[in-house]
Parts: sequence; structure tokens; C-alpha cells
Amino acid sequence: MTINYDLHTHSTASDGAYTPTELVQQAARSGIDALALTDHDTTSGLKEAMAAGSESGIQVIAGLEISVSWNKKTIHLIGLNIDPEATALQKGIEGLQEIRADRAIEMGRRLEKAGIPGIYQAAKDLAGSGMVTRTHFAHALAGLGLAVDVRDVFKRYLTPGKPGYVNTTWAEMGEAINWIKSAGGVTVLAHPQRYNLTGSWLRRLVLEFRDEGGLGLEVLSGVASPGEVQSSTEYAKRYELLASCGSDFHSPQYQWPKLGRMPRLPESLTPIWTAWGATP
Repeated sequence: MTINYDLHTHSTASDGAYTPTELVQQAARSGIDALALTDHDTTSGLKEAMAAGSESGIQVIAGLEISVSWNKKTIHLIGLNIDPEATALQKGIEGLQEIRADRAIEMGRRLEKAGIPGIYQAAKDLAGSGMVTRTHFAHALAGLGLAVDVRDVFKRYLTPGKPGYVNTTWAEMGEAINWIKSAGGVTVLAHPQRYNLTGSWLRRLVLEFRDEGGLGLEVLSGVASPGEVQSSTEYAKRYELLASCGSDFHSPQYQWPKLGRMPRLPESLTPIWTAWGATP
């Protein structure tokens, strides 16, 4: 029997719309057999997700998505099959959580200066007990009618040169990979085609990622076009990386990505889950 994997999803522990329990329940209804919860720079939703997995009959793989800085760009790394309690990992992401908290306050200050009062509190209210992210600011701004939708908010307010953008320095790549390794996990380079890099810069990124100890490339992601999938497949083969697949699901409000709608990985690639002895 073929197992349906989705190894990149988010909950309300970071910037997703569903609680960990709701996410797991929806994944089970969508035909997913194995789900990785990979919230941004936090493992706080994993305990709840795993309990929900036991009740729903779905395998929940402990994971997270770590923000790193590489050549003045923000890159995302996925840690899979981790021990959420590992000391080095927790210490590392605690530092990133502090950076995120400071960034949110500064975003609020800059947006207020641009004539949007109370926006930090509005974003904080949307985040609830989770961390305040750019997505929460985007929804708060969209709710004020300041843009057509969330995507439009990012273009108008939250990208470089716009009023709410805050340049942020995250973890170093090798540092983040070592945190994941120390937790017994494997590291995947998330959505490699989304960083707007030229071919030569993308090759440099993938090569450095591999040389620092990264094991996998997210060949299938929720927004990847067939051409991008083919390109990522070629990178995985060239640099002998395992292949991962993840919807990068955040909310049912977005037309794509959807849970349970991932195509199968190319048969010429070795899946990332073989790194922890899971079933193909």
C-alpha cells in the first residue's frame, strides 16, 4: 500500500488557520496517512498534534520550519523526525522566537508611523497564544480593507521597501542544520524554487546546504509548477539529495495548497522518509 505523505504544514502555533488538532483531523479526512507539523521556529504544537494523530489513526511526524539567513536572503529549512525536547534545538529556536517577537513589535511601530494605528494589537489578537507573524499582520491589514487580499497586503506593505518590512537576521544555515541533527532529525531545504534566485545562485544554495549536512530537497511543494518540479528533481539527482513533498498548507482560505492534493514524487528519486526507515 502506498502511503500518502504531507511533510510541510502549519497550525495556529505559528501562522496556520487550524489548531494542531483541527489540522490533523482535516488531514485524515483528506486522505493523508502521514503528516508532519512544521510550524515556524516552534515545536509548541507537536504534543497536541501527536495526540490527535493517535485518535485519528494518522501518523504525525515531529517537525518544524527554521528560518535561516543566507547571502542576505531568508531561507527556510524543514526539520523532520525530530525529538522536540532536544536541548540544543530548543535553545536555538528560543532565540529565533525572541527575534520574531522583536520584529513584530517593530513592524507594528513602522505601520503605525505610516498611518495605521493599533495594527500590532490587531495582529496579536489574531495570533492568540501563538507567535505574531507577518501572516497575522497581513490578515489584520486585509481586514481593514487596505488591500484586495492577503497576497496584495504583502506586496503593498510587507516586502522590502514597503512600510511594514523589517530586515531580519536569522540563524546561520550550518547552525540550524546542527540543531536538527542534535535532535535526531533530518533537514530538508524547503520550496527551493520560491527564493527568486538565478540558476547559479540556486546551485550555490543547494550545494552549500548539502555540504553543511542537509539531506533533502522539497521537490514537491504546494505552489510548484511542473517546470519547477522538474528543475528541483534535477537538483536532487545532481547533488544526491533525498526528495521531500509538502503542501506548505496554512489555511483553507487559500486556493492552493490543499491538504491531500500532492502528486506523487518522481520514481527516479529516493524519498526523504527512507532516512528514518519509514514505508515507501
